[in-house]
Amino acid sequence: MNKLTVLSLAVMVALAGCSDDDKDENNILAVDNTIAVGSEQCVNGGVETQTGVDTNGNGVLDSDEVTSSNLVCNAPATSLTSEQLATLTTNAWYGDAQTKLAATQQANSEVVTESGKAKNVILFVGDGMGISTVTAARILAGQLEGGLGEDYQLSFEKMPYSGFVKTYNVDAQTPDSAGTMTAMVSGVKTDVGVIGVDEDIERGDCATVTGNELVTSLELAEIAGKATGLISTARITHATPAATYAKSADRNWEDISDMPETETACEDIASQLVNFEKNLEARFVGTDVDGLDFVMGGGRRHFLPKDEAANSADALSAIEGDRTDERNLVTEWQTQYPQGTYVMDQAGFDAIADDATKVFGLFNESHMQYEADRANDIAGEPSLSEMTSKAIDVLGKNENGFFLTVESGRIDHAHHAGNAYNALNDTIEFAKAVQAAVDNTNPEETLILVTADHSHVFTIAGYPKRGNPILGQVVAVGETTPSLAADDMPYTTVGYANGLGFRNLVDETDADAAYTTGPVAGRVELSGVDTTNVGFHQETTVPLGSETHAGEDISLHAKGPGAQLAQGVIEQNVVFHLINQALELTQQ
Repeated sequence: MNKLTVLSLAVMVALAGCSDDDKDENNILAVDNTIAVGSEQCVNGGVETQTGVDTNGNGVLDSDEVTSSNLVCNAPATSLTSEQLATLTTNAWYGDAQTKLAATQQANSEVVTESGKAKNVILFVGDGMGISTVTAARILAGQLEGGLGEDYQLSFEKMPYSGFVKTYNVDAQTPDSAGTMTAMVSGVKTDVGVIGVDEDIERGDCATVTGNELVTSLELAEIAGKATGLISTARITHATPAATYAKSADRNWEDISDMPETETACEDIASQLVNFEKNLEARFVGTDVDGLDFVMGGGRRHFLPKDEAANSADALSAIEGDRTDERNLVTEWQTQYPQGTYVMDQAGFDAIADDATKVFGLFNESHMQYEADRANDIAGEPSLSEMTSKAIDVLGKNENGFFLTVESGRIDHAHHAGNAYNALNDTIEFAKAVQAAVDNTNPEETLILVTADHSHVFTIAGYPKRGNPILGQVVAVGETTPSLAADDMPYTTVGYANGLGFRNLVDETDADAAYTTGPVAGRVELSGVDTTNVGFHQETTVPLGSETHAGEDISLHAKGPGAQLAQGVIEQNVVFHLINQALELTQQ
């Protein structure tokens, strides 16, 4: 034990001339002994001060001379030294996280205005884009760029605010797109299968629509004098896009031929799109709107009469149109908006004039192509990111701002077909569309929201090593050959809990080709099979004619004025209220 000898004033006086009798009494020493960190006496170290009389005059306080002791322990350390932290601070993961945090703080200061009000709002919806889909798409995107993948970030994952959204419908634990999108754009949850109406509706009963119609953010933005737009890679009359503009007792009433003959009092969804301006003004007397300014998607068949003469140049069917009322809604739209631009292929899209302010595009008889299949389209069609950029160009001409909804509809369709490749590839293109919006808007005046309507029973499982191809077979850490299950067969990292099951269609880029044969449940020998091919469809546990939605929460990402409100776990209808708060669409 180290000793520090201290001579008191009494000792110095004694040396100056005290008597021998006084020497012992005045020769008092105090010794400070350092207590090491980790000792039983003081875990954080400390000092023990011993006091006594140096009776033998050797200048050292021996143990038998100690008369009192005082122990003072150090307070716990509130931080470590730079040397103690070196293993952390010199690590690349630590540095990357610090950089990410700094970037988030910078983003916050740039995009959050004091008022939280926005001039423009863009709502991105990845149909069926659950958390596992985002994760797998992130890894695939990183691997396609030559990285390991797990550390990659999709464009919307870089946004400063995020939260979780509960997706159930009023009458269903696992939802559908009609009820979920209606909630997001109206602020009111509703039932499965109905569009733009509340839960008091009876599905399939036209008479119950009246009095139960909801008002959507698209309609409110139109009334507020903003430019309005709608994009989808699905049919533009499909449930998700239709929920922004239509009121229907059944999501399947896309054109009059889809409706029961007894329900003729209601207007089909395609007709409601073309008559959007007229219907909105009739519903709210005193309003004066100019109609949707930018609409692009698939679904021409619902706008054309069932007449070969009305076929488009790239029609796949002998008779492209489905309408049995002899109406050609394309020509009706052109009559309503003679200065508008109608396009149906890539050439028409590329020729849209720079000064165009009203555009209508229908690029396919049914849904648009999967991104991986787009090059095979007969007449060509634009990508989701191209349509998004064009929409911002057109809508941005309105000095009052705009509201735009962008849906990647085919993520959902690929999952239903049990084809992870197309689902993930379309998610990557969706992320590119989000980035296009970020690049072409002012972050101080545009709120961008990115979410999904629901999830799918798509899983990421097994114990693959870092960087293992996300679409490949599981290869364990430290191994070079696929892991084997209890049945002595390899298995893939991603798969489905139900659906059509295994197909090895190799280079087939159209996921819907899976529907030509029945379900294949259970395990299949995958040795020698390249499961990373675009045409590979993963195994399933429960055989069904189509894979189903899932009921777990999905994510919400936000950037721009009002984005700070997008956090926590929220009901799906709160998404509307985020839009409304930013644009002040309702004055209450």
